[in-house]
Formats: sequence, C-alpha cells, structure tokens
Amino acid sequence: MRVGYRRVSSADQDYHRQELGEIDKLYEEKESGGSADRQALQDMIAYVRSGDEVVVYSIDRLARNLRDLQTIIQELNDKKVSISFLSERLTFTADSNDAFAKLQLQMLGAFSEYERNIIRIRQAEGIKKAKARGVYSGRKKINSEKIRELHATGVTPTVIAQRMGCSRQSVYRSLT
Repeated sequence: MRVGYRRVSSADQDYHRQELGEIDKLYEEKESGGSADRQALQDMIAYVRSGDEVVVYSIDRLARNLRDLQTIIQELNDKKVSISFLSERLTFTADSNDAFAKLQLQMLGAFSEYERNIIRIRQAEGIKKAKARGVYSGRKKINSEKIRELHATGVTPTVIAQRMGCSRQSVYRSLT
C-alpha cells in the first residue's frame, strides 16, 4: 500500500505543490515541522504495515530537525516500511545500505534544520522591532472556557477550532 503524507506549516497554506502521485491513503496536517509530535504523522506511523511505502514530497515536509527525521525513518524501517522523498529522489528501506543516500539525507536534514533556525531568529527580530514600534500585541488569547462549553455540547474539536479561529492543537490543549 502507498501511503502519502503531506504537511504545511500554517492554516492559510495549501498542499497543492506537494503532488504525491497515486496513493491509497493520505495523511495531511497543518502543523509546524519543528516537532515530531504531530497527530497525522503519529497516526500514519501507527497505520502503516510491513511492505507499505510512505511517500512524502520532500524531506522538510516530514521533519525540520535532523534527529526527528532520522528517528521517523528508523521507526518506519523497523516496521519494514519504506519511505520515499519525491523531490530529492531518495528511498529508504529496512534492508537499504546506501551510504550515499544516508549522507544526502543527513546533509539535507541538517540544511532543513538550519533553515528553520534562521526563520526563528528572523521572526524573533521582527517581533522585537514590532514591539518597539508598539504594533505587536502577541498571540490572540484563547477562551478556554468557551472551548470546553462547546466541547461539552458535542461540538468536535475541528469545528471548535474553525469557530474560535484557532488550531485544533489549541483546542486539545484547552481540553486537557
């Protein structure tokens, strides 16, 4: 079975550039790649079985840090699941012993991690300058009480997130 995984970093982005070809099952999420603790990723890893192939458009869509990238690939390979990165034309299987492919993975993963760190530095600089000008007020405050009320009436976390203008992860945090 070919299982696809697509990720974008924010709710206003779309998946259109991440064409995966023919796949049997697709997992998608709009979450930062800074952590491997992402619901669709964990669901996909739990779902795949020996002989399956996971297809990802590019390495940075799977993980933005080298340690997470290597851990995810190892976890899939331990389950006898192969993983293919279309953009980089790399495939990793449990019995693969391609030293050059591993080197490429490590280099591209390191560049992806570096890029994420640069983005964070620039973001922090921008926020600092915006605060100095008095135009930055921080994140929007989430009404946790309202979220719990909606959830108690049977409204799903996805619908709550849409109504409240926040992410599902924020809804789940408010519910715990």
